[in-house]
Amino acid sequence: MVGVNGIEHWWLDAGYSRHLADDRHHNVSIARRTHADGCKPSSGFLGAIGGATADIFDRRRLLLIWQGWMLVAVAILSILSFANVISPWILLALTCLLNVGGAMNGAAWQSIVPELVSRRELPNAMSLNSAGFNLARSVGPALGGLCVALFHRANTGAAYTFLINAISFFGVIFALYQWKRSPLFTSSLPAERISGSMRAGLHYARYSPPLKALLTRAFLFTFCVSAVWALLAVVAARDLHRGALGYGILNASMGVGAVVGAMTLSSIRRRSGADAIVLSATGVFIAALLVLALVRSPWVLIPVLILGGFAWTATMSTLNLAVQLSSPNWVQARAIGIYQVVFSAGLAGGSVVWGALAEHASTSASLIIASACLLATAIITQRLHVPSGIEMDSAASKSEHPSEGRPMTAGLDFSDGPIRLHIDYNVLQADRERFVQAIYELKDIRLRNGAIRWGVFQDVSDPTRLSETFIMESWVDYLRQQERLTSLDAVLISRIAELDSRRAVPIATATIYVKQRAFTSSKS
Repeated sequence: MVGVNGIEHWWLDAGYSRHLADDRHHNVSIARRTHADGCKPSSGFLGAIGGATADIFDRRRLLLIWQGWMLVAVAILSILSFANVISPWILLALTCLLNVGGAMNGAAWQSIVPELVSRRELPNAMSLNSAGFNLARSVGPALGGLCVALFHRANTGAAYTFLINAISFFGVIFALYQWKRSPLFTSSLPAERISGSMRAGLHYARYSPPLKALLTRAFLFTFCVSAVWALLAVVAARDLHRGALGYGILNASMGVGAVVGAMTLSSIRRRSGADAIVLSATGVFIAALLVLALVRSPWVLIPVLILGGFAWTATMSTLNLAVQLSSPNWVQARAIGIYQVVFSAGLAGGSVVWGALAEHASTSASLIIASACLLATAIITQRLHVPSGIEMDSAASKSEHPSEGRPMTAGLDFSDGPIRLHIDYNVLQADRERFVQAIYELKDIRLRNGAIRWGVFQDVSDPTRLSETFIMESWVDYLRQQERLTSLDAVLISRIAELDSRRAVPIATATIYVKQRAFTSSKS
């Protein structure tokens, strides 16, 4: 299903190309915008919104909506093409609608993978997913071009391409309709608003060291490696003098490497960790960029690009898997959405930079500089660990993982707040160092799960009495924080509780901010 979904989008490229090539009156700027897949700059931001909605609403229904959205857009393209009334501006607008659907669809699509396969099978599933995307880059346009070639008239050739693509959406929609979904995480609390869901996702990314490390490595890697995607067509046309056919062969070589990578990556993972895989793949791309810059023989470039496709799949599937495993179920789609934003920003920003360098200097110079930058980032990011075995389970059951006791409340509404939580500990001097280290580990958990302020304080008259304080925007945010605790979080909280000399579960007390308007209304 993932492979079909990817081919659908790349298949369209042939139809776009045919329309623009045969339109005598289109201008070059419109063609460039359409070939850049209209609305791409905003699709990254839409990916973040898509992740937020996928964590709030039923993912199956969302996928049905956005697959239907894209089906309608392609169907309109087909109808207008058959009627021969399509123009470059209409093509650009419908391409923009397709990219909106693809961006909103992406995070939900990625986040259902753990619901379709077991945790043990997840690494292989992510490898196949990455390979499917790269294979679609090569197979999709080829199939679309073949379809156009089968119909000799330009307008009907493109129209049939769009029609067949629209029909392919029905297969995906049917599979989604038949799927009986079993969510990995459900909340008993009121659903978040989309804006609040996005803030919570950004808050989590800011205070989650593993996710921050992944996002940093993903951006730097894609920024440098984007030189391959940005300049491959230029290398084929200007340096090899092979034109569109040469570019197709070079691009297909990357696709072949991606498929080989997917087939062998599981055995590589058994022997090597995630950090070693990413570092090795980075080394392959450092060499590939240099070869593209300096070598003019297709017989050398093709095997190098096959290795590059292998390295691309190895890196992307490893980073994708790390995002899945390092994010708990309640925020998983948001984490994927943020990752996709960073991924798109790296590719888009890098393409602009390396393209500008190639235009003002030379293609070879741009590729060599990209290779040097990739080497520098490989050295700089060595301390940024890529998780390979950490699994963040869904919210821990209080009966299995006791944490601090919930404060007593007197009829608080969900929207009441801000709320200040206060937890007292009695810690002997012998345990103080271990307690301070553990409580500061808890700081990131509190903040990533929604706290807006956090601190730990010592009683000036009694050094053994320490107090943890954190502030939540509302009462429901505190309840969500408790619901979002993972098994690993609960283990840490239990370890902190064991360092309390009273040997009792710490009880949280809550105070609510008193707003001035409450006094004003009472006086009147």
